[in-house]
Amino acid sequence: MLDFQGLYESYAPEVYRFAFWLAGSSAEAEDITSETFVRAWVNRSTIRTETLKAYLFTIARNLFLEQQRKGKRQVALDDVHTDPAPGPDAAVESQLELDRVQRVLQTYPECDRTAFILRVQHELPYAEIARVLGLSLSSAKVKVHRLRKKLLTTRLHREVS
Repeated sequence: MLDFQGLYESYAPEVYRFAFWLAGSSAEAEDITSETFVRAWVNRSTIRTETLKAYLFTIARNLFLEQQRKGKRQVALDDVHTDPAPGPDAAVESQLELDRVQRVLQTYPECDRTAFILRVQHELPYAEIARVLGLSLSSAKVKVHRLRKKLLTTRLHREVS
């Protein structure tokens, strides 16, 4: 049997990262994360534990889409979270690269971005990604592959310029 604290502690960091990559804002990601767990807990009788992670990601995505439909503005990522281990140069370069990737990701359709984030960041299998997005398995694979290819092309173009 799941208790709320156990559920939250187990999945909140992953749901937050997912929401952050979708929204591009830590404040929105925090709102989405907290609302995701409230909705999951209220409807806990329908939760199947074998698909719990995908279920939480589905709720978070739906909340994000709901915010988009309501016309909420997206704001640029202003928070700077550097890794304390590397030196200052490496930390700045790492953050700049992360910001570039975040900006590039925000230019792609939400469905493609979601598929990519679920695969790369959260390592969900393609079958789970397809279920979360309501796509066929092959469509989920294609979306991830195409976005990876676009990101690589963008990076190579930037390095050549």
